[in-house]
Amino acid sequence: MTASALIWSVVFGSLGAGYCLYGVRQRAPVPALCGTALIVLPYLLSNVYALVAACAVLAVVPFVIRP
Repeated sequence: MTASALIWSVVFGSLGAGYCLYGVRQRAPVPALCGTALIVLPYLLSNVYALVAACAVLAVVPFVIRP
């Protein structure tokens, strides 16, 4: 794991934790699921570009899909 992958993992994992807490407290499934995916995804992807692209899409999804 490179330093950039580690930094991006921490950034997106923190964002995912915030989304997950918000989604659980507000009982909103979209932010909760996106937050969980943002926490888990850095463990699965080792390519930095794929990690940033996938996590950026997941970070925007709660703003696009509103129940």
